[in-house]
Amino acid sequence: MSEGVEFEDFVVARYAALLRTAYLLTQDRALAEDLLQTVLAKCWPVWRRIDDPAPYVHRTLVNTYTSWWRRRWNSEYPTADLPHTPTTNHLGADDRTDLGEALRRLPRKMRAVIVLRFYEDLTEAEAARILGCSVGTVKSQTSRALAKLRIDPALLDAAREQS
Repeated sequence: MSEGVEFEDFVVARYAALLRTAYLLTQDRALAEDLLQTVLAKCWPVWRRIDDPAPYVHRTLVNTYTSWWRRRWNSEYPTADLPHTPTTNHLGADDRTDLGEALRRLPRKMRAVIVLRFYEDLTEAEAARILGCSVGTVKSQTSRALAKLRIDPALLDAAREQS
């Protein structure tokens, strides 16, 4: 049992944080909303059997995101008309920032580790549990991701402009 936490109460309490995580993973608001809705739809039927809902939902979020990106090319179609792009972002992260661009260039697993460790402020052990890997893997992926971010051209240019 999910420690007496009702599904609706969990969604109301955690929706904004989960949507932010989904956005940081996908870097697209509409995809983030779709991803979160898919994850919640997967969790709802098994809710009563979940012992600890927060890590379970996070892991489902990351796993669903990873599987989506493996087959995403099958669902995209080019168009001559550009969609309307919103000018503001209410998710706590701006997709036009240099850091957002740098995150987009990271491989999926590295991006997931960075989002969980630094945006969700999870410990290495919590991130490892969500990602289904060892703490050592989280440490090495974090180290590699931070090394890539340190040499990312957009972040280097931004740092030069500030000095």
